[in-house]
Amino acid sequence: MTSRPVRTRIAPSPTGMMHIGTARTALFNWLYARHTGGQFLVRIEDTDRERSTEANVGVIFEGLDWLGMTSDEPPVFQFARADRHREAVAELVELGQAYRDYMTAEELEAERELARAEGRVVRSPWRDADPATWPDRPYAVRLKSPLDGETIVADAVKGDVTFQNAGLDDLILLRSDGNPTYNLAVVVDDHDMAITHVIRGDDHLNNAARQTIIYKALNWEVPVWAHLPLIHGPDGAKLSKRHGAQAVSEFDAMGYLPESLRNYLAKLGWGHGDDEIFSDAQAMDWFDIKDVVSAPARLDWAKLNHLNNHYIRQADPARLAALVVKILASRGVTLRQGDETLIARTIPFVRDGAKTTLELADAVAFVLKTRPLELAEKTRTQLAEDEMRGRFTRLRAALANVSDWAVPALEEALRNFAEAEGVGLGKFGPQLRGVLSGGAPAPDLAGAMTALGRDESLGRIDDALSLPA
Repeated sequence: MTSRPVRTRIAPSPTGMMHIGTARTALFNWLYARHTGGQFLVRIEDTDRERSTEANVGVIFEGLDWLGMTSDEPPVFQFARADRHREAVAELVELGQAYRDYMTAEELEAERELARAEGRVVRSPWRDADPATWPDRPYAVRLKSPLDGETIVADAVKGDVTFQNAGLDDLILLRSDGNPTYNLAVVVDDHDMAITHVIRGDDHLNNAARQTIIYKALNWEVPVWAHLPLIHGPDGAKLSKRHGAQAVSEFDAMGYLPESLRNYLAKLGWGHGDDEIFSDAQAMDWFDIKDVVSAPARLDWAKLNHLNNHYIRQADPARLAALVVKILASRGVTLRQGDETLIARTIPFVRDGAKTTLELADAVAFVLKTRPLELAEKTRTQLAEDEMRGRFTRLRAALANVSDWAVPALEEALRNFAEAEGVGLGKFGPQLRGVLSGGAPAPDLAGAMTALGRDESLGRIDDALSLPA
């Protein structure tokens, strides 16, 4: 372990969507930095110039912002540091830890075929060449990896992982076109950013061996490695499109709250006893990278939906209303002045059953209907009956006498009316719901009327009573 102040990083490539695995990696880096009082940084590995567009870079920052995990320092862009990477390569050559490789493409292919036949890694004949013999032609620069012995990656998640040096080739550090390679650039950037803990997916474990050799060749302190298990689908297979959402933006579009996703992702590979629901503050207090398990985690939609429902029930109605307004706008719904306030008033009555904000948008739709409502045929038929019409007329009068238009008083008024009529609520409740909601999903009757307000509720009942018998 290191004695330096903890500094972690997330280093995505801007080549498309921000994958949910990248988000989980960012979360673990962020939590560990907060747990230790350290710093969380962001580096954009934008060396693929064709795919590293401004839009793709924006996707990364939008995803991190939505998740609430912003860098403690200005982000670093890897491509802009190419000169520094070349400087480090020159230092390795000067130290005798790297060499110029003048093999042509044809010579390299012949060496690869020979290495395959002999069951060994590629070794260049230029490895031990006298610099005085270097020709004046293009060359790559390779790391002079140890020929024997072992390289041990002391991993905080997986334990010690041993690599036989004989199986590690002389990694190319600088291509013949002068461009530095991934493993070299990562080491230089992490060193210059004073990164103490490299927490990333375990698909990078093999890279850790080569990067460890580079660190030692430059006489730099090797960071603490922590390679996280991959996220699999519910069936145990590698997460793919057939399992549903893969990108952070997709989870946002599907109606999940960022705090729900943070809580859920924290549970994918890490946990604190039997705790399923916990705050960010608790996660920061409890999280330690050594507690991450090495087995792959499985995406569980039922658990995510349960968490999201919990956080929807805890969220400020005004915040949820703003999210619902965006959803409705994306559906082409035009809202009237005051509708957002109406939605916020309605949310407490409908959110208990909502697993996502999309379902929440469906649940508030009944209050946005304009009068007169189009009633279901069954409701219209029942209201045409003399007995039901008379009962509704008396119900309208009873409700008009309610002075405190709120759930308790309205529930009492409905009970008293049923008692006075000598019937159960089932004899008029379904019809009242149909009149109030126009057939759309709605909460209990008292909640629906409280959400609609006195004038709108009575107005909808009046509209129903005005229909021809």
